[in-house]
Amino acid sequence: MTFDPFPAAFELQRHWHERLVVGGLPPAIAPRTEAEGVMVQHTVAALLHAIPPGGFKLGATGRRMQAYLGIQAPIAGFMRSADIYRGHAELPFTYFLHPGVECEVAVRLAHDLPPGPCSLDQALAAVGEFCAGIEIVENRYDGAVGMPILLADQMYHAAAVIGDEGEVDWRDLDIGALRGSIAIKGGKTDEGVTTDLLGHPLNGLAWLAGSPLAAAFGGLKEGQVIMLGSVTPPVWLDGPAEVTVSFPPMPSVTLTLT
Repeated sequence: MTFDPFPAAFELQRHWHERLVVGGLPPAIAPRTEAEGVMVQHTVAALLHAIPPGGFKLGATGRRMQAYLGIQAPIAGFMRSADIYRGHAELPFTYFLHPGVECEVAVRLAHDLPPGPCSLDQALAAVGEFCAGIEIVENRYDGAVGMPILLADQMYHAAAVIGDEGEVDWRDLDIGALRGSIAIKGGKTDEGVTTDLLGHPLNGLAWLAGSPLAAAFGGLKEGQVIMLGSVTPPVWLDGPAEVTVSFPPMPSVTLTLT
């Protein structure tokens, strides 16, 4: 029987609109494979009027994140343009469902990357901007839901803040070995290095370009933002917070949840 992605996509977007925890999906409609998860995610994007998307987030590209999630390979999710902020964002804490923040690097594409095999050099040539980023994630799952549902549901994604262009040209930096940190005002700090992201952060971009998800969306497009993954595990928040992510010498990014 041919898999119909619409019932699962409808349920996931209903949970998203109503801010409900996902406790799994009925077996009759739940995606069971990566291919079915991709189909559901693409349908969710259509229901949210997010085709083409503003970009994509990568999850589980770092060794620490893979260990934290118990996942051995990257998973990607689309991002709506309305959920991508530049430099700083001030948002209500209550808008999010069990939110956390991650210490990321991101790119904005200067050129399309068509679906299919992609080398690190090809990925590098497509990048227009490289910057620090904060991803806001939501722990919107009641227990383990499995990889196909995580894929279908954008892999925890809620929103993103990406950095402004700085005075230092990113092409003059060793972006494969940048050390970054995340700081919560009055609370936790953590740090990591971009080498942890599949050996080089743009390996994630190359992986995404060749993935079934990118193919489903017609490839990666000029102007899209790609969050390349977190160098630290997520910091889960109990209430309003001020967050700073820094990857010197690039400009820091900040987030205020009120």
